Amino acid sequence: MKPKNIVFIAQSLDGYISDKKGGIDWLHSTPNPENDDLGYLDLMNEIDAIVMGRNTFDVVCGFEGEWPYSKHLFVLSHSLNKVPKKCEGKVTILNGNVTAILEQIHNKGFLNLYIDGGQTIHNFLEADKIDELRMTTIPILLGGGVSLFNEMSIAMEFDHLSTTVYINQLVQSHYRRKR
Repeated sequence: MKPKNIVFIAQSLDGYISDKKGGIDWLHSTPNPENDDLGYLDLMNEIDAIVMGRNTFDVVCGFEGEWPYSKHLFVLSHSLNKVPKKCEGKVTILNGNVTAILEQIHNKGFLNLYIDGGQTIHNFLEADKIDELRMTTIPILLGGGVSLFNEMSIAMEFDHLSTTVYINQLVQSHYRRKR
């Protein structure tokens, strides 16, 4: 089985993944009375583990309630030494280049990965290690913040696989990397 790295992320109409203050409250700006998961459970059934950067991990650790993930989480950080108690045994801290990180994760038996966090996504794209993009566009203009995509050293082509509209507002497009 060939490993697969999937980006599953939301962005504003103007391409930001967080607002000017690093906030993500705008992700809930569109009412979702039925609590549609927007394809999240299908993704969780498809992956073996999650890979995210330290900044995104810090945001997740600030969420109230239960630990949000049923899959093992790999946090990429050069400075984090230990994880909070609520996620002990559920999180592994790694550092190094993308190729070395993937080798460590694959050697542990995790092949299909959900890649999350702006800088982590950028690093995986730069290393040409993203196989699929699943991007949900939320109809809001933030006017600034953290961009989903930064300047890249190479151009990359993707095939469009599908587009789904959730709750008559959110547009999720699914792309596969052309190889």
